[in-house]
Amino acid sequence: MVVFLSPLGHFLLTYLLIDLIKRSAPARIINVSSMAHSWGSITLEDINSEKSYNKSKAYAQSKLANVLFTRSLAKRLEGTGVTTYSLHPGVVQTDLWRHLSAPERFFISIARPFTKNSIQGAQTTIYCAVEPSLEQESGGYYSDCAAASCSAAGKDDELAQKLWELSCKMLSLSWD
Repeated sequence: MVVFLSPLGHFLLTYLLIDLIKRSAPARIINVSSMAHSWGSITLEDINSEKSYNKSKAYAQSKLANVLFTRSLAKRLEGTGVTTYSLHPGVVQTDLWRHLSAPERFFISIARPFTKNSIQGAQTTIYCAVEPSLEQESGGYYSDCAAASCSAAGKDDELAQKLWELSCKMLSLSWD
């Protein structure tokens, strides 16, 4: 079984499906993140950016949360036959770009030769879903169909635990 998910939504959906996923082992949980996670930080006291909102910071925070969730989940699922992966699909050309500002669209037009189409952008997700050599790996971060380094913040297990606890509190659930 392979489950594809995206910070709090990923957490809740995984929580709701976790018993089924465990019964379906071997199984893999794949969280699409982004290299933008490396520009992010987690502001636990303003997790929803209600005091100060910046779309780039909010995006980077959400992608960092995906990486941290994947690491925490991997630890909690050790020995169950369920493995977890987070990944950067690349800069993928999508229709979402229509919502960018003129300066952002200009930057994208310059970067276009270095972007991926949707088929290319799906390859690392597919790799994490089916690559046999990953069966014993869990909690890692991938890019271009290979293990990749994530940011120092993405490896911060203390921060990951605090985010896990906050997520449980926000959703009024207990997940041991």
